[in-house]
Amino acid sequence: MGLKVTGARVFDGVRLTDGPVTVTQGRFGGAGGAEVVLDGGILMPGFVDLQVNGGDGVMFNDAPTAETLGRMAQAHARLGATTILPTLITAPREVVAQAIEAVASADIPGIAGLHLEGPHLALSRKGAHTAAYVRPMDLEDLAMLCDAAQRLPVLKVTVAPEVVTPDQIAALVQAGALVSLGHSDCTGAQALAAQAAGATCVTHLFNAMSQMGGRTPGLVGAALATPALRAGVIADLIHVDALSLKAALAAKPEGLFAVSDAMAVAGSDARAFHLDGRRVARHEGRLTLDDGTLAGADLDLATAVRNLLSIGVPEARALHMVTGAPGAVIGRGGRLDAGAPADFVWLDETYQLRRVWRAGQEITI
Repeated sequence: MGLKVTGARVFDGVRLTDGPVTVTQGRFGGAGGAEVVLDGGILMPGFVDLQVNGGDGVMFNDAPTAETLGRMAQAHARLGATTILPTLITAPREVVAQAIEAVASADIPGIAGLHLEGPHLALSRKGAHTAAYVRPMDLEDLAMLCDAAQRLPVLKVTVAPEVVTPDQIAALVQAGALVSLGHSDCTGAQALAAQAAGATCVTHLFNAMSQMGGRTPGLVGAALATPALRAGVIADLIHVDALSLKAALAAKPEGLFAVSDAMAVAGSDARAFHLDGRRVARHEGRLTLDDGTLAGADLDLATAVRNLLSIGVPEARALHMVTGAPGAVIGRGGRLDAGAPADFVWLDETYQLRRVWRAGQEITI
């Protein structure tokens, strides 16, 4: 079955371009087929979300299984994210092993790989992560992660530069892992040493990391000053103030991308959930522990686009930050390239998500 989609402006993941968008046998390009006429708005690739902790009422940490992955993929596809990295936050080694096996054995549309956010983080910057599970990386951990990097299509690993060594980072990168820096109190020099060892990314810029001062650049300063470090940002205007986000966008004309940091409530009406036995409440766009600590975000990437536009980000850049930019980080998704799987979405004139297609088939949102 083919499609020819017309009637909207087209964004290809990098720039605005001419339509129509055609789909043949579930992939972009070719002669297309039945015509779908849209009423203005933007036709663009499905969103790529590299930090997804849960959805549809479940957390990946609670049950790192193929069933959970399927529920998360479906929930986020309904929110426009047709390519996701399910994210396991700091957990015991046996749970990490279960998560790796679940992703390795599952063949689920939309699951691009795995993001391990911890446990090799700075205790002082743990955020909502459970302190009892935070620990240094030992030889067994390194061997497990290197093996996983070779088995999985994408393995992103968030580590603190002061907790892991440059040699450990280099070994992970050599095995094929994408190393990201985060949950860290490192100095700017430590961050640059990690980057020199092969780290290429920073996890949720500004949050749970050493901030930038005039004489203490910290991880934030290193990220902003180093083009080779790409950075995710939670663009809910809660985790990062609009002025800080504008400063980051000015400092890094390239390399910033949006993430949802979504939790169990994504794609559901749930008002609360539990994280390692602790209640997380959902209220007015925030997810917080009882002590007020932010625990993930109540955000989807269509909302992130609207937030970015509201602070003056040019349209093409805002759209790129949820498609081509994160897609480039993991080497898949976020483009309308001929031959690529036909995952795409339609936003109306107010940038509200209205329709989603996966492999050329429309899904119910």
